[in-house]
Amino acid sequence: MRWLRRLFGKSRAENELDRELRFHLEQQVSENLAGGMPVEEARRDALIKLGGIERVKEEVRDTRWVTHIDNMIRDFRFALRSLRKDRRFSFIAIFALALGIGATSVMFSVVYNVLLDPLPYKSFNRSVVIRLENLANAGGWKGRNNFSPPEVAAFREQNHVFEDLVAYEQSSVIYDDGKSRRAVNGVSVTTNTFEYLGVTPLLGRALIPADGTPASPLVFVMNYGLWQTEFAGDPKILGTTFFLNDQPRTLVGIMPPRFNAYGASVWLPVRPDEGWLALMGRLKPGVSVQAAAADLNVIAHRLQRLNPGEKETYPEKFAIEAQTLLDSLIGGFKKTLYALLAAVLMLLLIACSNVANLLMARATAREREMAMRATLGATRTRLIRQLLVESFVLAAAASLVGCALAYSSLRVVQALIPAGLIPQETLIRMNAPVLFLSLGITVIVTFLCGLAPAFYVVRGDLQPRLAGSGSGCGDHSRRGKLRAGLVITEVALSIVLLIAAGLVMRSFLILTRVDLGFNPRNILYFRLSLPTTYDHSREKQNMLTHQLLDRLRALPGVTSVAETMLQPPLTYDWSETIIPGKPHAERWETRFGICSAGYFQTLGLPLLRGRFFSEDDVNAQRYLMVVSQAFARQYFPAEDPLGQKVKLQVLDRPFLDAPHDTYFEIVGVVGDYKTRGYEVPSWQNFPQAFIPYSVQGFSWRTYMVRTAVDPNSLLQSIGKEVRAVDPSVGITTSGTLEGSLQDFYRGPQFELVTFTAFAAIGLVLVVIGVFSVMAYTVSLQTHEIGIRLALGAKQRNILLFALIRGFRLVAAGILTGLAASLALTRFLSSQLSGVSPTDPWTFAVAVTIVVFVGMAACVIPARRAANVDPLVALRYE
Repeated sequence: MRWLRRLFGKSRAENELDRELRFHLEQQVSENLAGGMPVEEARRDALIKLGGIERVKEEVRDTRWVTHIDNMIRDFRFALRSLRKDRRFSFIAIFALALGIGATSVMFSVVYNVLLDPLPYKSFNRSVVIRLENLANAGGWKGRNNFSPPEVAAFREQNHVFEDLVAYEQSSVIYDDGKSRRAVNGVSVTTNTFEYLGVTPLLGRALIPADGTPASPLVFVMNYGLWQTEFAGDPKILGTTFFLNDQPRTLVGIMPPRFNAYGASVWLPVRPDEGWLALMGRLKPGVSVQAAAADLNVIAHRLQRLNPGEKETYPEKFAIEAQTLLDSLIGGFKKTLYALLAAVLMLLLIACSNVANLLMARATAREREMAMRATLGATRTRLIRQLLVESFVLAAAASLVGCALAYSSLRVVQALIPAGLIPQETLIRMNAPVLFLSLGITVIVTFLCGLAPAFYVVRGDLQPRLAGSGSGCGDHSRRGKLRAGLVITEVALSIVLLIAAGLVMRSFLILTRVDLGFNPRNILYFRLSLPTTYDHSREKQNMLTHQLLDRLRALPGVTSVAETMLQPPLTYDWSETIIPGKPHAERWETRFGICSAGYFQTLGLPLLRGRFFSEDDVNAQRYLMVVSQAFARQYFPAEDPLGQKVKLQVLDRPFLDAPHDTYFEIVGVVGDYKTRGYEVPSWQNFPQAFIPYSVQGFSWRTYMVRTAVDPNSLLQSIGKEVRAVDPSVGITTSGTLEGSLQDFYRGPQFELVTFTAFAAIGLVLVVIGVFSVMAYTVSLQTHEIGIRLALGAKQRNILLFALIRGFRLVAAGILTGLAASLALTRFLSSQLSGVSPTDPWTFAVAVTIVVFVGMAACVIPARRAANVDPLVALRYE
């Protein structure tokens, strides 16, 4: 605690120093008197030998660290007084920096919590998921995520890269409470899963190895969300028996809130030798994802050689691919986050350039003050430190305001991020790393904003500046170039942000306003939960569909009904296409639907040629097909598609209840409707084919109802009709096609809102920057303007002179920004739909906006220059 006593006991230390020096002085005086000197001569000689009491005191003080802290405190006090005097400057600087720091803190909060700390699981950054990828552009499938029991056993026993492996299978679990049946997200997992993830249950226990044995009692584990919503957090349900998938199972554990492995609500035990399972493994320390894939690839090719005839299991060319768990969960959203992080860093640079410009102008106006301080003994280091302290005070105040803005904005950002883009376990919040980042940004901003003005104001000989006015004397050309360069940087960065926002906006408008080929309004869809008695019973499923469609068709407000495999246009399945007499080496990919006769009328697809299915066709299970115009155009460009035979190779899979090696006859061609692309969120016309639902028994049964009223108002009536057909059947999933489209648009909408917000903040900062530089330039040139006016220059000439000067800065920034945009916007191509990254219209609009805003910022300083009184200006110094 001695350092605290030294810090707060300065007067005591000063008194001790004064007594010690006076003791040495009196000693020297006594020695001089003993040598025969007169009294006054003895004291004078003693002072000379001692070197002066005050000088010695200063030297001693400089050796104490407490003195440096005291000087720093004085610098902070002076900085606060100085900034309080110039409140307008302080407000503008803090406002500009707070916008930049606040936006950066928000974005870093999202990036940190989504990319660096998204999951509460043990060593999640070393967990990888595995996939077998078909490398040939041919065949009926592109790859698979599930592996057979022999593969699971081989990977587990023969790998050299994993600490542990877990297997799982996602499925819909039907929960029957005796009153209704409803589906919940379920996952069957190997019993080592909970130990692998390293999370202990909130209540009860996790799955244990004994739960995976054939003779063990049926148990399951529930997640926190389902426990709260369905059972109000009642701990007494632990040990209760529930009917899941028509089997009694005992609840043995409830997991904590952030545990949502595989997005499930319930976890059931499964043995590794039961069915086809997905795999996830934790890498050994130091093992890369690529090394893991290579190790498993050797094992998989060894299994292929041992099973040469299994083409459905192993294509001719394949490879095992490994992907980190996080990448598998967030997918392309990582690119979006990186793009937004780059945008917000540009925004921070704009803010720093802005404040650096303001500080440069302020420091230049204080040249005479700095020269006076130097004359009175202040060193250049002390002057630089004083200016940096002022910068730090501004940055610290802006950081506090920015963190407050970030904290209040995080909820808005969370609401904008669509569900499914980030893991359910991820919590976006202000935490210690984000606050440390804000502190780091404060220090960085201090140097970015304050260092250049500090060096400029103390450079060269300070003494001649005492003769100046104090409002910036001497040669200003170098400082003028620096200020101009900062403005050009601001404008250039704002152009990049504005063009990025414009591209995202155009993409969003194209995406949301495209003609899909059908009207999604007033179409309700729902999916049923079927008991196990319907499994592998095509006739029973068909009977249910037939009866339900008849009942739905009779409901008031219903105009048409249909059954389909998946609801359009966001979900689809595809198949390799086989057409007799048309061999092909590459994959012919067709998106197909399995539907009822009313499907085309419900969507409103126009019949272009031939006919639709009839009810008789469906009931008779005829092998007929209706194709889209894109299908006919791609596969029969110069032929009549009607009467042609087509086989969907996916139906040949032996484990599907479907007609194998069967060709369907094309009886009709309908208009195209758009479905989403593979890599980017765009709408495209793909070849599509539709077959009757009655010829198969494997697909999901999704029902669509077009209504003349609000479709959601009919959901209760539809539920009654479903239970009237079969009380054991319930509705699991429901919604409207229009609502599903709105959910899909939320991803691009998040990008639009964030980029637009950053671009708008950038424009505001550009206005501040251009205005401050122009205003300061006019104030420096007041004397010159007065001379011009006295010599006969007209006010409009002065106005034009000032505007041209401002326009040059804006134009230089625009040209620099356009060049940067041409190089950078290509990184946005994967987030754009229907618009080029170098779209000329977007570039033109961005340039127009910046020119308008920049010139508007120049108008007030230019008018002030034009209205200068020559007599006053000639006396201005």
